Amino acid sequence: MNAPAGLMDLTSVLVLAGLGAFHGLNPAMGWLFAVALGLQERSRAAVLRALPPIVLGHAGSVLVTLALVSLARLAVPPKAVSYGVAAVVCGFGIWRIVRRRHPRWVGMRVTRWQLAGWSFLMATAHGAGLMVLPITLRGGHGAAVLASQSLLATAVHTVAMLSTVTAIALLVYEKLGVAVLRKAWFNLDLAWAVALVGAGAFAALT
Repeated sequence: MNAPAGLMDLTSVLVLAGLGAFHGLNPAMGWLFAVALGLQERSRAAVLRALPPIVLGHAGSVLVTLALVSLARLAVPPKAVSYGVAAVVCGFGIWRIVRRRHPRWVGMRVTRWQLAGWSFLMATAHGAGLMVLPITLRGGHGAAVLASQSLLATAVHTVAMLSTVTAIALLVYEKLGVAVLRKAWFNLDLAWAVALVGAGAFAALT
């Protein structure tokens, strides 16, 4: 079933929500930082205070990426945009496989703005918005539709991420402890990079 005004269909919404949950699962996207702040202050409230700026920073990175590609779609033929997005996303995924380093520029005492800025940087460095791009290429055209589509995609993605990151942060803080990362862990960075390559391949077929 198609969404009103050609924005996106139900499948796209579900995929965006799934990607939001996947991004929330990745400790590099912020829940580990929130837990660390909570442990430092010995406060559950500190964990919860850290989550909104982390999620907003992530959402800002996704929205900026979608907005830039939307502008390109207004000036460039759709197929050229699809192939361009595919090349960038695949290339970025391969780069993440080869070089999996995280940017670090803040300590443990941060303001909410610094936390949001850190989250924006981490999401951008990991290509969070790039992973979402192939889904939005399936929507309609026109400035108004593209703007609405970018906002809707970011909103769906962000709500799913917020739900996931909150649940995991509280579970780790209250029940499991960060030691669980040493006992039950698989390389999410590698899974993330492979997912980027897969998203790029999907974009090529869009």
